Amino acid sequence: MHQELNSVEAFSQYLQDLPEEDAAARAAAQERNGQLTKPPGALGRLEDLAAWYCAWRGDAKPEIAKPQVIVFAGNHGVTAQGISAFPADVTMQMVANFEAGGAAINQLAKAFGAKMDVHALELDRPTADFTQGPAMDEAEFLAALKTGWEAVDPEADLLVVGEMGIGNTTAAAAMALALFGGEAGDWTGRGTGVSDEALQLKAEVVARAVAANAGCGTDGLEVLRCLGGREIAAMAGAMVRARVLRIPMILDGFICTAAGACLEAARKGALDHAVAGHVSAEAAHPALLARLGKEPLLAMGMRLGEGSGAALAMGVLKGAVACHSGMATFAEAGVSGG
Repeated sequence: MHQELNSVEAFSQYLQDLPEEDAAARAAAQERNGQLTKPPGALGRLEDLAAWYCAWRGDAKPEIAKPQVIVFAGNHGVTAQGISAFPADVTMQMVANFEAGGAAINQLAKAFGAKMDVHALELDRPTADFTQGPAMDEAEFLAALKTGWEAVDPEADLLVVGEMGIGNTTAAAAMALALFGGEAGDWTGRGTGVSDEALQLKAEVVARAVAANAGCGTDGLEVLRCLGGREIAAMAGAMVRARVLRIPMILDGFICTAAGACLEAARKGALDHAVAGHVSAEAAHPALLARLGKEPLLAMGMRLGEGSGAALAMGVLKGAVACHSGMATFAEAGVSGG
């Protein structure tokens, strides 16, 4: 199933014409759930997760056999403002680590049987410093969206997208401020672990960035172009392609959720095919999830990015679907129903 992505307008059109869940598959899944060898509701949220997964796959008795994890990496011109505890070189070094199998996300992808792909987006050419104007022009934005779009394996049955990019919590904070308002400090956290003094500077940079790009308003795709980064736009491209292909998704932390928030701002319900994998230790993530109406599956105090929290949550979703599809019904097991 190949869908071309040749312009930002085409992306916007895909976003407006998204497929919805399969109501018949959800109903059949709920009927099956009522016959399984357990008291009604005994598996709690796992039952809701299974029904949600069935609805997006159009299958009342599915299995998760081909999960995919994609990590996108990009560099940000705004790092010249001194907003990170690490130099931008670390992005390239971590990409090498991903490719060598040495990062946390490699271990988690392997633990849950996921194929992992890494896409580095022009690391030698950071985005423009968005305190001076847009991070990307239209051509750069399209190229990033397209990288994400084409990275999704049409055969995948579950998707996690993660990121690596020094400076990208600053971008995510700026995107959240532009979309939802408030004060810059409300959305600005410590990222990789900056000092109090650097945190204050970071909040000032976030405020300046939003002011410099005030023309975006709350237009989701313009916010993504002007205040995001290549890796953040690529995540958004992958999220929409997954929806077009009816591949359910697990959202990762603050940066991934900010990418998703831009899509939700551009088209209400754009993230209906996604659940929140975890709530991260980045201060503003809970508020961002609340704005999107997403209740996280896990709260592990993680703030690594890379897709790590979402990858860990794959275990929960795989468990939910395995119980739903693999358990016997009362009739099959010869057990007396309640």
